[in-house]
Amino acid sequence: MDVDTIIPSMIVEAGGGAMHIGILTAIMMGGSSLTQLFFAPFVSNKTYKKNFLLFGINTRVFALFGLGGLLFLLQGGQHGYVLWLVFFFITTFSLAGAFTNISYVDILGKSVNPKKRKTFFSTVQIVGGIVVLVSAFFAKKVLVWKEFPMNYAFMFFIGASFLLIATAGFWSIKEVVPSKLKISGLKAFLKVLKTELKQNKKLGYFLGYINTQGVAISFLPFIILYAKETFNTQSSDTGLFLIYKITGVVFVSILVLLGAKKIKYNLLLYSNVILSLSLVALALFINDGSLIKYIFILGGIVFSLFSMSMNGLLLEVSGTENRALYTGFSGAGNILPAIFPLIGGAIISQFGYQTFFVMFMIIIAMAAFFIFKIDCKK
Repeated sequence: MDVDTIIPSMIVEAGGGAMHIGILTAIMMGGSSLTQLFFAPFVSNKTYKKNFLLFGINTRVFALFGLGGLLFLLQGGQHGYVLWLVFFFITTFSLAGAFTNISYVDILGKSVNPKKRKTFFSTVQIVGGIVVLVSAFFAKKVLVWKEFPMNYAFMFFIGASFLLIATAGFWSIKEVVPSKLKISGLKAFLKVLKTELKQNKKLGYFLGYINTQGVAISFLPFIILYAKETFNTQSSDTGLFLIYKITGVVFVSILVLLGAKKIKYNLLLYSNVILSLSLVALALFINDGSLIKYIFILGGIVFSLFSMSMNGLLLEVSGTENRALYTGFSGAGNILPAIFPLIGGAIISQFGYQTFFVMFMIIIAMAAFFIFKIDCKK
């Protein structure tokens, strides 16, 4: 289930505004990744990471079930503490994702042949995209079947159930290369970060890239609000938005898979900057609600390219022993993505969407400098 689309839509449906979307987006995207700075020292000290991977995934299952149950309470009129619990479960879901990602990247780096990484990441995006695409059609039916909040309650229950089933695949993982690197706490971790930044110049540029291009993934939640306020979109449109986004994900992933041996990371990185800027152009010039779908298709392409290129670059700039640490370092690259949704929500509330769009374009354009400095040859 694509929570980056479903949860913002739920908040908008409940009457949330730009600041609510900003806070939630900050928690779900940049803020959660920032906490990898604190999780990495702990996880890096563990020889094997599988148990921590499973713990994080099961925590996310718990959070989704919690959100579903919470919406049933909302339907029953228990409104007093609902908002706080919504933030609790969303925060739990997001932090668990950040915690899980450290173990996931470490295990991934040991398992995937370096020469086949682009092929692997694009294949993962395709398979995941197809699964989510099928679920998006199902989500559209559920969102129309019942009124708010029951429709979203069913959505979260279904999402939690499928995620629980998916954990079966992770139980079968066997780690064959134990990690030997030990870090004695956050202070030592930050000291290692400082040393690595001096010795590995590309790490600094990598963090700069995430800090700038990373804000692109927080664009679509604001478009959901924009579409609601400008074109009066409804709950039934959320399923369509999700379908269009995943269509973009699958489309570009297939292209990358077909050209994995010829396509260089530089092409993916620069293309993503141009496409991210195109998102704003579409938002500014679209004057018909039926055309919003093109923003979500393009948004899916941007999301997929960023995911593939970020994970690929992380594996390229790190080594086998320090990969979990470098995943934690990437949390430092999420400072701007963490605060951007908060600033964006405030700007939209005070000055409107055009000012927000201009700020977004300036930050995205800065990513080109860091891509030039990284100059990845693979």
